[in-house]
Amino acid sequence: MKIIILGAGQVGGTLAENLTNEANDIVIIDTDEARLRELRDRIDIGVVTGEGSHPRTLIQAGIEDAEMLIAVTSNDEINMIACQVAHSLFNTPTKIARIRHRAYLAKPELFCNERIPIDVLISPEKLVSDNIYRLIQQPGALQVLDFADGVAQLVAVKAYYGGPLVGQELRFLRQHMPSVETRVAAIYRRNRAIMPEGSTVIEADDEVFFIAARNDIRAVMSELRKLERPYRRILIAGGGNIGAGLARQLEKSYSVKIIEYSRERSQQLAEQLRNTIVLHGSASDQDLLLQENIEDTDVFLALTNDDEANIMSSMLAKRLGARKVMTLINNPAYVDLVQGGEIDIAFSPQATTIGSLLTHVRRGDMVNVHSLRRGAAEAIEVVAHGDQNSSKVVGKTLDMIDLPEGATIGAIVREDASGPDVIIAHDDIVVESGDHVIVFLVDKKYTRDVEKLFQVGFSFF
Repeated sequence: MKIIILGAGQVGGTLAENLTNEANDIVIIDTDEARLRELRDRIDIGVVTGEGSHPRTLIQAGIEDAEMLIAVTSNDEINMIACQVAHSLFNTPTKIARIRHRAYLAKPELFCNERIPIDVLISPEKLVSDNIYRLIQQPGALQVLDFADGVAQLVAVKAYYGGPLVGQELRFLRQHMPSVETRVAAIYRRNRAIMPEGSTVIEADDEVFFIAARNDIRAVMSELRKLERPYRRILIAGGGNIGAGLARQLEKSYSVKIIEYSRERSQQLAEQLRNTIVLHGSASDQDLLLQENIEDTDVFLALTNDDEANIMSSMLAKRLGARKVMTLINNPAYVDLVQGGEIDIAFSPQATTIGSLLTHVRRGDMVNVHSLRRGAAEAIEVVAHGDQNSSKVVGKTLDMIDLPEGATIGAIVREDASGPDVIIAHDDIVVESGDHVIVFLVDKKYTRDVEKLFQVGFSFF
C-alpha cells in the first residue's frame, strides 16, 4: 500500500517505522530537513521537504496514486487543509488526521466529504486520557485494553507472592474460579514471552496478560495478586490537553487536583473544570506537595510535556508517600529505564497512538489494534467474514485454525438477541461469520499472517 505521512515528529516517525516493516511504500513530508535525513538513514522510506498542505509538495510525494494520507503534524489546521487538498484535487481514498483541539473534536459533524473530508480523526491526547482512565478504574493493573466497546478487556498484571495461583499450574484457574471464564493470553518472565499452556506454572513477578468479560476482571486479578483498594484521591501534574481532559473524565467520581505551572493556564482550568481543585505552582515543589497531603494521594500523574520534569516530580511524589505513580514519557527509550522502580507505570503516547492508527491501515476488518510491550507485541480485534468456502476461520473450531507462531486467540465476542456475549477461547469453539475475534501476538512480525488468515477469498465448490 502506498501511504503518505505528513509530519516527521515522534508519532509520524514511529508510524513510518512500523508501516515500513510491514512492506508498505511510505513517503513522509516535513519542513525539518535534518529530521527527514535522520529517518531516511534509519528506515527505508521516501522523504519530501516542504509544506504538506501545498499541492505541489503532495504531488512530489506521489499523492496522485497514494491510497492513504495520514496527517499527523502538531498543527490541526495544516492537517485539515492537507486532507481537503488530497480529497478535492487528487481524490485520495482514505484520509486520516490528527486533531488535538477540543473545539474541533466537539463538532464531529464538521468532518465529512461535504465539509472537511477526513475519514478518521485521531486525538493522541484523548487516547492517552482514556488509557489512564482505564488504569484508574482497575487498581493494580499495568495495562487495560478495551475490545468490542469495552465488553471484553485484556489486562496485564504483575503476579505477586501470596496470590492464590502463584506457584500453581494454569489448569487450576478453572478450579479456583468455576463461575468465571478467563484465558491467559501470554506471560512475560524476565522480559521473555512464554506461551501459556495448562502445565505452565505462574511465578512471582511474572507479567500476566489475561482476557475476560469486563465484569470478571477484578475476580481474575485477585487470583494473581492482592487486590488494591479503589483509588479516590488523584493529583495531576500538568494542565495541558491530556491533564485537563483526564480531569474532566475523573472529577465526577474522584477527588481531583491539578498542579499547573502557568498562571494563565491555571486560571483557564479553574473556569473550565467544575469539581477539580486547580493549584498554581510546580509539581517538583516539595513544600507544595506536602501542603496538598501527597502522602494521602492514591495516584500521582505526571502529564507535562517535559519528560525530565515528569520523572523528577514522580520520584519526589513517590518518596513523599504517594501510593501509586504514573508518568507520561514522550521519549520511548526512557520507558523501560524508569518503569518498575519508584515509578509504577510509565506510558508513551506514541505507543497508544500507533495502535489506533494501525487499526485503519491494516488489511482485513480490523476493529482494534493495541501495541503492547513497547511495540514488540500486539493485541488485535478482527471481524470474521464469509463462510466455510471463502474463509479460513469461519465454520472451524479454534484448534483447527492455523495460527502463526506466537499467536493465541483469547476470546470471541458474538452478538446475539440479548446483546454482545464474551466467549472465552476453548478448542471446541466454532467461529461464526460476524464474530469479533481477539488475537494476541507476542511477535508483531506475524501480523500480516493474521491479516491473511481473516481475509475472505473466492468460494470454491
